[in-house]
Amino acid sequence: MKKRALISVSDKTDIEKVGKKLADLGYEIISTGGTAVALSKAGLDVIGISDVTGFPECLDGRVKTLHPAVHAGLLAMRSNPDHMKQLKDLDINTIDVVIVNLYPFRQTVLAGKPFEDVVENIDIGGPTMLRSAAKNYQDVTVIVDPADYEKVFAELEAGEVSRETRIYLMYKVYQHTAVYDTMISDYLRAKLGIDFPDQLTMAFEKKEQLRYGENPHQQGAFYAEIMPKGNSLAEAVQLNGKQLSYNNINDANGAIELLKEFDAPTVVAVKHTNPCGVATAENILEAYKKAYAADSVSIFGGIVAANGTVDKETAEEIVKIFLEIVIAPDFTDEALEVLKRKPNLRVLKIEGVAVKNAGGLKDMKKVYGGLLVQDADLSLYENLKTVTEKKPSDKEIKDMEFAMKVVKHCKSNAIVIAKDGATLGIGVGQTNRIWATKQAVEHSEGGVKGAVLASDAFFPFDDCVTEAAAAGISAIVQPGGSLRDADSIKKADETGISMSFTGERHFKH
Repeated sequence: MKKRALISVSDKTDIEKVGKKLADLGYEIISTGGTAVALSKAGLDVIGISDVTGFPECLDGRVKTLHPAVHAGLLAMRSNPDHMKQLKDLDINTIDVVIVNLYPFRQTVLAGKPFEDVVENIDIGGPTMLRSAAKNYQDVTVIVDPADYEKVFAELEAGEVSRETRIYLMYKVYQHTAVYDTMISDYLRAKLGIDFPDQLTMAFEKKEQLRYGENPHQQGAFYAEIMPKGNSLAEAVQLNGKQLSYNNINDANGAIELLKEFDAPTVVAVKHTNPCGVATAENILEAYKKAYAADSVSIFGGIVAANGTVDKETAEEIVKIFLEIVIAPDFTDEALEVLKRKPNLRVLKIEGVAVKNAGGLKDMKKVYGGLLVQDADLSLYENLKTVTEKKPSDKEIKDMEFAMKVVKHCKSNAIVIAKDGATLGIGVGQTNRIWATKQAVEHSEGGVKGAVLASDAFFPFDDCVTEAAAAGISAIVQPGGSLRDADSIKKADETGISMSFTGERHFKH
């Protein structure tokens, strides 16, 4: 049997160099299409695939390597005398090295090509050859990733590819084809509008190995979706600062998701995934000042995200305190100069950071042995129904909408007190609602007169209304739906507070 290598690649990185190394090692080279042309231009002798199969490529290239002369040469176990006798009887040569990567399906989809073009970029022969070669790992060296060329050729030139490397290459193949098939099924599922399939596969690629996970004793990594969705941390451009940590990414994602609720100039400050100060204003500078004033203690060491360009004056305010991250769709050159005075401050530019998420987005949460999947919580409320004798003013209705946007992104149980487009007090993550209310009132530091209070879920008792009235709250907005709603309405009427129901709960756990 002659030593043979089959090369057919979409990614032609270093392919001429690889072909020459194989030729120097005594391999005959089989190739197809554009790869054969590239190798021939490099001065290499190339055997066409039809010369191996004795059958012409047909159906516009859809069928060329799907042939026993190829797959028997790949799958024959060299240690099995019967296999080798059958190859000899059939006049089939073994194929000992396979270098294949697949049609650019992802690039075709991301380029927005029509369905027919996408379908034509579903590779059939490539994955089949890869899987055959990988199954016979002990006899066939198979490379799917150009990053592995150096390692594999170092061993080939030394005489033999180790068993450990062969099993690694086998893993790379099945991982690669699994991701490839997942991209195809994801594309088709989205086209068909299937939200919750009977089997769910997902494909991610590692963007970064992190220093550690949530705590220093935990390892961690950041994976990005194979098909990017846009306006996310996966597409962020880091302009300054240290490597992002696991907690940085988790917290920053919370800031971005909240920021997407707002159209007016808005700044969001987040600490441990919860907002600690949120404000809208005429411009980003004023929004930042209001967000900072909302909680000047918790913002220290937190994350700030803005939905507009950060200018020099805003940057001068930002660097007055210690922050982990600043996020914005853009920064002026002068602002960057100011922010870079702090070498560790992570500055992230995310174009379209505040573009609202499209429908069809799914929330996922890993649980032991399974995965919880749900529609993303993209709505706020459709109708505001006032249930008390007193009606909210137009200004209060505006603040109620603002407060509901914020409380929706707080860990439950949650209460947000707001006034004039800024948070005053936020109570989050409590095991009962009255504690969250008391916490929000306390954090407001007595400045709640005329403010509104928003709750992510209904009041089970009237104690939250009592607490709000004592603090000076003038209007309450909550989902309603409790068996004791009448008690809360009665208490609001007795204390002269307006209360409105949204009919839409926003738990976040």
